[in-house]
Parts: sequence; structure tokens; C-alpha cells
Amino acid sequence: MKIHQNFFLAALFVSGIMAACNSSQAPKNTEQGEQITDSSSISGLSPQLPDSNAFKGVADGKQIHLYTLTNKSGEQAAITNFGGRIVSLLVPDQTDKLTDVVLGHDNIKDYQRKEEFFFGALIGRYGNRIAKGKFTLDGKSCQLDINDGKNTLHGGFNGFHKKVWEAKQPDGHTLELTYVSKDGEGGYPGTLTAKVTYTLEDDHSLKIAYEATTDKTTIVNLTNHAYFNLNGPGDKTITDHLLQLEADEYTPVDVTLIPTGKLEKVAGTPFDFTKAKLIGAQINDSNAQLKNGGGYDHNWVLRKGTGLRKAATVSSTKTGIVMEVLTEEPGIQFYSGNFLTDKMNYGKGGATYGYRSAFCLETQHFPDSPNQSAFPSTVLKPGTTYHSSSVYKFSVKK
Repeated sequence: MKIHQNFFLAALFVSGIMAACNSSQAPKNTEQGEQITDSSSISGLSPQLPDSNAFKGVADGKQIHLYTLTNKSGEQAAITNFGGRIVSLLVPDQTDKLTDVVLGHDNIKDYQRKEEFFFGALIGRYGNRIAKGKFTLDGKSCQLDINDGKNTLHGGFNGFHKKVWEAKQPDGHTLELTYVSKDGEGGYPGTLTAKVTYTLEDDHSLKIAYEATTDKTTIVNLTNHAYFNLNGPGDKTITDHLLQLEADEYTPVDVTLIPTGKLEKVAGTPFDFTKAKLIGAQINDSNAQLKNGGGYDHNWVLRKGTGLRKAATVSSTKTGIVMEVLTEEPGIQFYSGNFLTDKMNYGKGGATYGYRSAFCLETQHFPDSPNQSAFPSTVLKPGTTYHSSSVYKFSVKK
């Protein structure tokens, strides 16, 4: 997060044209199925995105829609303004077949289930955990929703993942989402105006740019919670993926997954991904930190640098798809899908999203930073603007 710098774009890969349901907020949208750009460079069947009609709805008096982005090569992404969620992300594999690498659902009702696990969502006001949902700011104690045991997770019960964002589509490859979080919402001080811009480029990257302002001193830590499996739809595991993290340290946690405040070296531990290795290589090792997380569910401390820089590289040994994550943030949360179970049997196409069938790489400031003075600050003051960017960029290893 950068508070005093100009707004930055965040990036993920999948380019595209945009189509979506007709909406007064998205005047340039087109219905799914209308061809806007040439997709002949991608071979095989046309990509199958969820039906936009299954995403029409109303929540909090606001209209919900599904928006589709497609680039000149025919790669596609579908995003709903309910929670700003990435629903589908279609990229070519080593045979040039389009593959959906993001887990999600086929309709808006499944995203609104009580037990839903933040699939593809924008996370705010504060991504990750805050101990006991408490922090002190300018001498005042703030109490947040407690929605994760004794702690606050991802903004609380009704965080940004459950909000209907105002959507504007200025062109075929850009979606702008805006949400105004009122003073005291979820226990957070100040009225926070957040803007997130998804831009799908022809360089195989989907960019996400975060911006926020406040009228009172507050905290902010925005991220995206996409669940990935580069093996493709319905694949049962991510332990066969190769992962490399640009980090020599991580933040160990207690049994409630709150950082202890220490930074520990990854060398000689199962947390060492400084060189590419299989996610499953050491995930079941006898290790106190792995036990606390049920696997990997930790923040890695990225090597210091300026501007947008590489944080992670993941690749599938089955499809050849490679994903790079770039960010301006100081940390990245690697989550290995430890809490997914076979009860999650209503995925896209009827898929079951079971144990460790997906991973998340959430760019972020550190968990519990408001209570950890040694961690990078997440404080935002009036008159300043929060800017952050992250990138998920795709390629193929043949």
C-alpha cells in the first residue's frame, strides 16, 4: 500500500473485450456471445462463461450484473459487481486450449450463501485478520465484527465481498467499480470511498488498481481473493503445482492465525519457496506452523523494492500454464485451500471444490498490522489517497 503516491494499476492476466448485461451504469457493455474482437488466434472451442442472466439480481436495493472482458486473442474474464468478484478467467494452455483457472459459481445465489469462502472477491476494508477485532487509532479503541473465531477476517461479516459495487465500463477492456463504506460500517472509522479498476490487456495481464480516500483517520488493506487451479476446471489438487515466492522471511502465527510479531527466515523450513518446488513437497511435514494453518495460510515478507515487482510464480505441470504475481505490496498471503471440503459441491459446472483443490495468492500489508507497530502501517488519513496495484500475468511453458 502506498498512501502518498499517485494511483497505481494492479495487474492480473487475461485480456479482453467486455460484454455484459445491459445496465445504465455500463453503457458500453454488450451481451455475452456478441463478438467484438477477433478471437481466431486461440484454437479449440469457444470459451464457456457463466450465463449472465444467472447473475441478474438485487441486493441492498442495487442491481447485480455479470461483466465480460475479452482481448484480441479471445482470452476472457467474467466479473460481477457483487463483491467485485472474478467469476471466470480463461487463458490458453500449452495446446492453445482456453482453460478456466479461477474457481467460482454459475449463479449469483451461490455467491450469496452464508458459508461462501470469498471466491474471487474484492476484500476490504481490511484484508486478512485483526486480533480480537480490536485496534487503537488516534487514542480511540475500535471494535470490529468478530467473524473468525476470536478475530476479524477480511473486513467482517459484511465486508466488501458482500457489497454491490457501482459499475462503469468506459471501454471494452476496463471495468471500474466504486463503493462508499459509511463511517462505522463493520466498526471501521471514517467514510471510505474505494475504487477498483480491472483492466484486461493484450499483454496477457489482468490489471487491478486500488484507490481509496477517507474523511477520518482509518485503516485500509485491500486485496483480491481469487482461488486458482492452473490444471483447469474441476481438477482435484494444487499440490502438483510448482511455486516460487520472492521472499526470504515470513510471519509465523499463533493457533488463531494471528502473527506473533516476529519475522522468521524461511531457509531450512517447509516455508522456503525461494526456488520453485511442488506445493505438496513439504505441506504435510511435522511443523508447528503448518499445524497452526492446516497447511500453508501465512504471510510471506517480500524482498524490499520499489514499484511493481514480481512476488510469486506458479506453474501447472499438467497444462503448462504459468502465472506470475506482481505487486507493490510488502507481503503476500499464500493459502493452500486447507479449509475447502467436499461440501463445496456447487462449483461451476457442478464441480466439487474439495480439500486443497485451489490456492490463493493475496497481495497485502501484513495481517494484524494495526496492532503490530513493527509492521508496515495501514493507516490512511484525510487528504491522502491510498494507491496499490497487483498483477496476475499468464504465459505458457511448452
